[in-house]
Amino acid sequence: MPERPAPKKKPAEVSFRPPADPEADRLLTAPVFVISPVRSGSTLLRSMMNSHPDLHAPHELHVRRLSVDFGTGLAERAMAALGHNRADLEHLLWDRVLHRELVRSGKRFIVDKTPANAFAYDRIAACWPDARYIFLLRHPASIATSWHEASPDRRTPEEAATDALRYMKAVERARKALPGLTVRYEDLTGEPEKTGRRICEFLGIDWAPEMLTYGTPDVVTKGLGDWKDKIRSGEVQPGRDLPTPEEIPEALKPMCRTWEYLP
Repeated sequence: MPERPAPKKKPAEVSFRPPADPEADRLLTAPVFVISPVRSGSTLLRSMMNSHPDLHAPHELHVRRLSVDFGTGLAERAMAALGHNRADLEHLLWDRVLHRELVRSGKRFIVDKTPANAFAYDRIAACWPDARYIFLLRHPASIATSWHEASPDRRTPEEAATDALRYMKAVERARKALPGLTVRYEDLTGEPEKTGRRICEFLGIDWAPEMLTYGTPDVVTKGLGDWKDKIRSGEVQPGRDLPTPEEIPEALKPMCRTWEYLP
């Protein structure tokens, strides 16, 4: 009888787990993930980190969206006989893509700053048990304002606040679940050297002064990172003034308190 295609499963139904044999299953060592909401300064941070001789921080990579399809039941059974489920194979793919990018850069560690990774922090932690995390926070009202200004024709200020809050809540869930270093955008722009040194110390690498004058990012494309003039300037620029308590939308005040922007 002709072989029947395996029924497709929704991603949520696929179980994931750490690598069975980390030395054989993973090429990357200690990858770094910047876990942040949208419009929080992650492109600035990745540009600074990418200028470090030990760090390769490319544009947003969205590797968690790369999926594997068995195609047939026979292929699924063959992989199962090797001990792989679909998530295992996807993790191998993700690791290979990032490792290739790192090797081509000639540097020691790769950094991925895709904001949507916050929604899959548990999967990323399972894929790379030795991963390191930098949590980048920014005043929630500033995030919402910047998110609206990025596409004012697509979302109203109220819609921007609601949508950005989804990312903030995901980042906070990740912060509670994973160890890492918390960095604030306001410190990154206000005291870039001090903040950069903290990051280097956390990662166990030497401070590199070139992080302060990172040059024009190689990719400034909407959807892959910030594309505004400020990031194109090639050096750290001051952040906008913080909103007053009266300017903060009610929906964002609980997160402002959680992140200690409000008492």
